[in-house]
Amino acid sequence: MPSLSQKERQDRLVELFHGAPIAKTTGMRLHYNNAGQAVFEMPYNAGFDHALHQVHGGLIATMIDNAGWFTVAPRFEHWIATVEFSTRLHEPVEKETLISSGRIIRLGKRLASCEVEVKTPQGRLIATGAGTFTVTSVPFA
Repeated sequence: MPSLSQKERQDRLVELFHGAPIAKTTGMRLHYNNAGQAVFEMPYNAGFDHALHQVHGGLIATMIDNAGWFTVAPRFEHWIATVEFSTRLHEPVEKETLISSGRIIRLGKRLASCEVEVKTPQGRLIATGAGTFTVTSVPFA
């Protein structure tokens, strides 16, 4: 069976993500930009606010992990797994859509690292993060 191209893997990942329960729960949408970066958009949902009515940092951390993982994943013919990721919250955010995007820092044979930014649609930087991802033995199918 011939391997899928990077674009075909991106298309498959978009389809898989949009069918996942987390996409339905959070309202997140995924697309890839022309540079091959995964871009997630999450509309504001009051159900994800903490007690002070700002978006909970755990949702922002999820956007960081997602953007990193989905930026790296299409580059490999096997599934990847998150080894670690970090989140730096710079600004509180309330009642705004959030957008995260990943940028590969290093793409090795077994490990890849990615930096991520989370911004508002107006470009206000809310958080930054980074992740490391490893290639598994499970073929991408």
